[in-house]
Amino acid sequence: MAKQHNRTLDRRQFLQLTGIGLSLATLAACVPTESTPTQSDTGSTGSETTSAEATTGGTLTWLAHQEIAGLGPNDQGATMQYIMIMAIHNALVRYSPDNEMVPDLAESVEVQPDGLKYTFKLRQGVKFHDGTDFTAADVKYTIDYYKDPANAATIQSSYTGVDTVETPDDYTVVVNMATINAASLVIWATNPIVNAKYHAEVTDATYSTAPIGTGPFKLKEWRASEFTELEAFDDYYGGRPQVDFLRMEVVPEDAVRKAALDTGDADSSAWPLLVEDSLALEQDPNFKVYRTAPASIKHFPINNERPYFADKRCRQALMYALDRQRIIDDLWNGAAEIAHSNISPSSQYYNSELKQYEFDPEKAKALLDEAGWTVGADDIREKDGEKFAFTCTAKAGDQARKAIAELSQQFFKDIGVDMQIDEAPVAEILEAMRQGTTEMSIFNWTYNNGLLEPDCTDTLSSTGGSNFPHFKNAEMDELCSQGLQIVDPAERKPIYDRIQEIFAEEVPVLYLQFDQWMIPFALKVEGLPESTFNTDPIHSYYLALTKQNG
Repeated sequence: MAKQHNRTLDRRQFLQLTGIGLSLATLAACVPTESTPTQSDTGSTGSETTSAEATTGGTLTWLAHQEIAGLGPNDQGATMQYIMIMAIHNALVRYSPDNEMVPDLAESVEVQPDGLKYTFKLRQGVKFHDGTDFTAADVKYTIDYYKDPANAATIQSSYTGVDTVETPDDYTVVVNMATINAASLVIWATNPIVNAKYHAEVTDATYSTAPIGTGPFKLKEWRASEFTELEAFDDYYGGRPQVDFLRMEVVPEDAVRKAALDTGDADSSAWPLLVEDSLALEQDPNFKVYRTAPASIKHFPINNERPYFADKRCRQALMYALDRQRIIDDLWNGAAEIAHSNISPSSQYYNSELKQYEFDPEKAKALLDEAGWTVGADDIREKDGEKFAFTCTAKAGDQARKAIAELSQQFFKDIGVDMQIDEAPVAEILEAMRQGTTEMSIFNWTYNNGLLEPDCTDTLSSTGGSNFPHFKNAEMDELCSQGLQIVDPAERKPIYDRIQEIFAEEVPVLYLQFDQWMIPFALKVEGLPESTFNTDPIHSYYLALTKQNG
């Protein structure tokens, strides 16, 4: 699992969208009006397939490494779910594969110079999958529902600063801010819009199983642990997709996903394969493998409220106990770099002057001794009658990351810490982590909002909807708030430098590595861009409008 969709915005793009520079209306030409996206939409330097040239019909088959637990806005944190959610829905604005902001349901947006009012002019003639018209009422309902604390949405914190929403007419939405949120267009404006009447009737829980959006595809069949199949929406505002069906099959085993690609039974693995398999496909003339900068961090989220994780000395000791370079070399074929921060080294906000944790078991033991955890007769440390023993719940079928857990189990044993390993479905793990009923897991997630937007409110503030470690730090909360109220990256950087210092000192999670992100596509898929900054939009939108087969 990984919140990998890099929905980011740099200062130039932000100024273009805020009225300080250009408005979104200047980007309107980037949205395709034909069935196939244009070069301006993708940023591609390669040849594009026109709608007249492309073959129609058939099925695009993507492969997921984990179940698709839900298809509503509240489920978009996990990458596989996000891809399918955004094929079903549209947002006010969206990102192209090159992370360029382009219009979606909004044709333009004007932002007051003080950052306290956003006025969206909406696209007219857009239909929901049930045939009803999309209007400003749907936008207002979506924002009001998901920002309301009473609804306990996991995406609630993305609406930080939003006050009231007005609809002067059916195709104008005015969002009034109580406080500036510099990440507004990156976060809440890219959230999917729901059908207000339908959502209110069925409740959010039911909506996640039977969504009705405005996107290029509508739901045909959903079996969470098996597959999700979508059908082309004839009345999609950008033109009917040339492919009839978009199918995401759940195949946890890396080797089986690779075999499906080799035999032509699948067109892409939306989650990276084992590194050696990705490298092999790079040499295969039938495939194109995109390498994109990593935003998500591979880590062990830990429940900081448990006695053995509550003391930062214990958390630091576990970091010193991990031979992270060996994990990368032995289990990841060297295709990763050790993490020293919650922010990727590829980001302009990365702080390179942070506390680091070299592999040092003796230092780990000394910290545990200092914290009062002494070795018992069974070689397991204990304190006040409690063993330093816990369970890491890995995603069922995820052999690659389970192997990391197994090697780490030995590292921890060497310092007198007992880690057992269990498995569970991803939806169960995420819910348990949020509820605080699980001690530890292992997965990829972004502890910011991508490479260009450093906001970490959702994951590191005490009220964040995805604060898996239940980390509570008053200074962190204040810094998260401050960072959202400043637009200029140079002025923001000291705030996020300090956030990274707290992250490295307090160790709210056991952070391992930033992977090289490698996603394969069969070359029989038409319209592939020459390069991409972000593969998620390719899966969720761009290639949904093109065709494969041959």
